[in-house]
Amino acid sequence: MTLTADPATTTAEAHVKTQVETHCPYCALQCGMTLGPAAEVAPRQFPTNAGGLCQKGWTSPALLASPARLTTPLIRSGGELRPASWDDALDLIADRLTTLQREHGKDSVAIFGGGGLTNEKSYLLGKFARVALGTSQIDYNGRFCMSSAAAAGMKAFGLDRGLPFPLTDLAGADVIVLVGANPAETMPPFVQHLRGAAAKGGLVVVDPRRTPTAEQANLHLAPAPGTDLALALGILHATVADGLLDQAYVDGRTTGFGPAWRVAAAYWPERVERITGVSAADQRRVAAMLARADNAYVLTARGAEQHATGVDTVSAWINLALAHGLPGRAGSGYGCLTGQGNGQGGREHGQKADQLPGYRKIADPAAREHVAGVWGVPAESLPGPGRSAYELLDALGTEDGPRALLVFGSNVVVSAPRSAHVADRLSELDFLVTADLVLSETSALADVVLPVTQWAEEDGTMTNLEGRVLLRRKAINPPEGVRTDLDVLAALAVRLGQPPERFPADAETVFTELRAASAGGPADYSGVSYERLRAGEALYWPVPGTEHPGTPRLFLDSFAHPDGRARFVPVEHTGPAERPDTEFPLVATTGRVLQHYQSGAQTRLVPELADAVPEACVEVHPDTAERAGLTDGDLAVVTSRRGEVTARVRCVTSMRPEVVFLPFHFPGEQRANLLTNPALDPTSRMPEFKVCAVRLGPQSGKDGAA
Repeated sequence: MTLTADPATTTAEAHVKTQVETHCPYCALQCGMTLGPAAEVAPRQFPTNAGGLCQKGWTSPALLASPARLTTPLIRSGGELRPASWDDALDLIADRLTTLQREHGKDSVAIFGGGGLTNEKSYLLGKFARVALGTSQIDYNGRFCMSSAAAAGMKAFGLDRGLPFPLTDLAGADVIVLVGANPAETMPPFVQHLRGAAAKGGLVVVDPRRTPTAEQANLHLAPAPGTDLALALGILHATVADGLLDQAYVDGRTTGFGPAWRVAAAYWPERVERITGVSAADQRRVAAMLARADNAYVLTARGAEQHATGVDTVSAWINLALAHGLPGRAGSGYGCLTGQGNGQGGREHGQKADQLPGYRKIADPAAREHVAGVWGVPAESLPGPGRSAYELLDALGTEDGPRALLVFGSNVVVSAPRSAHVADRLSELDFLVTADLVLSETSALADVVLPVTQWAEEDGTMTNLEGRVLLRRKAINPPEGVRTDLDVLAALAVRLGQPPERFPADAETVFTELRAASAGGPADYSGVSYERLRAGEALYWPVPGTEHPGTPRLFLDSFAHPDGRARFVPVEHTGPAERPDTEFPLVATTGRVLQHYQSGAQTRLVPELADAVPEACVEVHPDTAERAGLTDGDLAVVTSRRGEVTARVRCVTSMRPEVVFLPFHFPGEQRANLLTNPALDPTSRMPEFKVCAVRLGPQSGKDGAA
């Protein structure tokens, strides 16, 4: 493949404009970078990364010219995927979907999207599902990342935006309590925003593991996995019992403190110490630190959220922040660290089972009328809410479930919980289609694979972890034969009988329609335009008009509930859905490593990253390894009630003796999600990725499990 500049930069000004300002394709920091015509990358000054990039960002162009790139559609024939023309592939898809829906109903076809898709793709995917297909069966992998924090934020504040303030505000913090996050590995440029608090002695990290982030903390609290909620209750109890409650804020800006306190009153720090392993003294120390600070933040991430009680856990930490008067106060607050590149925007514009564009609810009659009007269809033609992500995957190929699935921007064979079962469900489908950059583990099972563009080969907007809308510009041309996801959806929609103008393939045209569809909604993008973004304006939603400057800091005057007050939510600690026993005496938790991203489908194909971390490891305390008959470097088998994983032992003296850790980036027998528990949070439908009961033993199968 030859990398060439965008034709727009090969005119007479090409000698001047040799670098295109864009953003990294990976995490929600959306670090600023420039990309040259030969795909050479350089960092640039941007608030989230301040001129820095992590190893993934530096190596991000490597996949653009990778020999693993897909450049022609593939159709399964005789059990093998074989090259085909675009017309043949699209005609086949349209014919099969039409036949299945005619025979089995609209919901026999489902769509699974991704939190890395641009706002335009997320929007058009939701519209395609509800208008071109008429199916309610659409959800996305962001359900596995941010859904618990989103639900908790809606309960507390009436609105969900990961960080309701600019990331740079953290520089002025005296205290930051970081719960269930390891940004030193997951988003390294973020760490610079913690250094001010650390220099003042105010960085608190809550994590069962002694991660690289915890190593930089002034205070590391290491609760047993699945006990974060109890820890938050203990610190709240200390806040009240020690006279540290911000009573004026609680009285003036919140409701519901009484019921929340009645629960927390039973969680005195000494009791919580027995539950979590975190000392009562440290619980009281955190309460005092928050109370003394002029500016303080409580931040949560996946470690707090990926539980069957994830919404309640996040609510407990929000309650603590409210007790100290932090949310909605300049220089302080509560926030959630979004993970995927467009994890914020991806859940705002309609690819989630219960949502329409602008963060509207699909069951709301007014929302349906507004969006249907923009789409030019009757409101009653729009389907209602569908299944959540895991429930959708679990239903595939069943009597009442979808018989066909279209996957855009996700690799569920590796990323979904109980992944062997999910692979089995995919195999029961009548028809599986993927749009992919490379032949991921999911695409390898498909009946049709469509090759689509990457980040540097197309225009589109992303919404980063601060709620700031960014323009990611096209810098190079894609390989011949590759199309954008928007092109794919437009072509399929026409084949399914839609008028061509209803599904435009131009990103800016789609965004203009998204603006109209979001107007008046909680996530109002109506005042955002490509013109304003090209001019460099920093636009944080909501932006309800073209003259509106955006809203970098939410809730300063009032919260989004009708009465303007935040809500305390009473929550009780119940613990993990699955606990250790004599058969499975250890607890496994999962996460990421520095060099890889999500399912690893992209980063495992970058030689520098794959060479650095070529395989899965299992981190374990040396004593636990010894009891299992293992030493550092051995191949071990980790077994749960759902499956077993092979991984190389890494002995880590700081690990809790009852805990093992596995990264989730690897395929085949190294898939951490072969083990994980699909128990779902009742509100967010988030699976319990962070805790499952396991046993550990040698790969040889010798008796000697820990």
